[in-house]
Amino acid sequence: MTKFFLGYTYLELQLNEKALDMYNQLKNLGFEKSNYVHAQIAISYHNKRDVLTAISTFNNLRIIDPYRLDNLDTLSNLLFVKDRKVELADLAQHSYNVDKYRVETCCVLGNYYSLRSEHQKSVISFQKALKLDTQYLAAWTLMGHEFMELKNYHAAIHSYRKAIDVNCRDYRAWYGLGQTYEIIKMPYYCLYYYKQAQMLRPKDSRMLVALGETYEKLDKIKEAFKCFSTARSVGDIDGLALLRMAKLYEQLEYDEEAKLAYVEYTKESEISPAPIDLCLAYRFLAHYHLKMCNLELAREFTHMCLRYEETKEEAKTLIKSIEQRKRQYLGGVYEDTSIQGADSYGPPPALLKQLAAYGIAF
Repeated sequence: MTKFFLGYTYLELQLNEKALDMYNQLKNLGFEKSNYVHAQIAISYHNKRDVLTAISTFNNLRIIDPYRLDNLDTLSNLLFVKDRKVELADLAQHSYNVDKYRVETCCVLGNYYSLRSEHQKSVISFQKALKLDTQYLAAWTLMGHEFMELKNYHAAIHSYRKAIDVNCRDYRAWYGLGQTYEIIKMPYYCLYYYKQAQMLRPKDSRMLVALGETYEKLDKIKEAFKCFSTARSVGDIDGLALLRMAKLYEQLEYDEEAKLAYVEYTKESEISPAPIDLCLAYRFLAHYHLKMCNLELAREFTHMCLRYEETKEEAKTLIKSIEQRKRQYLGGVYEDTSIQGADSYGPPPALLKQLAAYGIAF
């Protein structure tokens, strides 16, 4: 029984690796067929944001016990995150057929309606769940999200606060409150709630990035840099920390630091399926290299900017500036009477050397 208690406690405290280790020990001690143990393992993967493994574990559990509705609300959250509409619709239909009066069924239906952007119906489903169980944490938190989508911020705040009353260790509710106060432009409230969420999830980069962005809005640049740097060190989940650092360097006109950060960001984005604001990195690098007279690199990054609607028009202007700068250098170098060795077959070696110094390939 001690191991069951420890596993449950680790999971409550978001010590997911320790929880996984404990439940795997229980499997080896003869509980390999325990549905509860398998469900707790799936929840551990969910908390670690290992979404695919968590979905796979839940699906295996459904095969073993198809009429088990426990924890299907968590599975519906995972399917929602991965935008699996067909699977979520199937899960909603199955849950409704098994028992339409279970809180898990109402939650699955709420997520299904939310994925279909039917937010009012989603709210009604979560309200039904709360009529069945007023202490049902997931419904309060998810209903807060739906009120956010409906721009009913007062109701969202009420829902998140009720979730915290049920379980003050629910980081999602604290984070939701932070987002709500960020939207209604109350940064000091926002900062407080993000801090609470970050204390509950100290190694979650999303909390650190949110904190950093709030510090940035409050002109606390040192604290913002610290948050973004820590987010990088714990594993930048969404790839936002490096981008925020680069933008801060750019705003402060620390061009060398901004260049290094943007270059690293572009390299990391090569393996990212959906790079965020990559065009802004290319735009800065194009301007930087033009300023430093590295015209070939400036041209390369400018052509990258042409791929994006946000920077296409500016890129066209940049191309003209690069060509104009190139003509100026060519004209200036040819007028230099100190250059020797010119012949009728092309530029002299000394000229080529000077052009190369400007980043111009002839």
